[in-house]
Amino acid sequence: MAAPCSPESGPAAAGGTGPRVYFQSPPGAEPGQEEEGPVRRQGKVTVKYDRKELRKRLNLEEWILEQLTALYDCQEEEIPELEIDVDELLDMASDDARGARVKELLVDCYKPTEAFVGDLLDKIRGMQKLSTPQKK
Repeated sequence: MAAPCSPESGPAAAGGTGPRVYFQSPPGAEPGQEEEGPVRRQGKVTVKYDRKELRKRLNLEEWILEQLTALYDCQEEEIPELEIDVDELLDMASDDARGARVKELLVDCYKPTEAFVGDLLDKIRGMQKLSTPQKK
């Protein structure tokens, strides 16, 4: 059985600042021996998604949140319940249909939304849907 983590071998000594998970070696296994188990396969789940597209989507969602807080003139937690589904917009046939859908979602907003809608349509142009992983 592996020895408990000591302060010298803990996260601070390894240069990390956050909590770490330490696994005990199974009985009979030599210390430092790598196992070809499920640990190696975990990475394959996210590899199928294009990381660049994921980053674009995250940046877009952060931008949308900033814009909505400005449009509704409130904090993030106070924004009315509304969901701008980018995949739904990407499925639509035209920018006119996309724009109409976003305006429909923002019907309760008292500030002008035309600039937001136009900027959003520009930002999603050329993006890919993320609801299904890409085939490798």
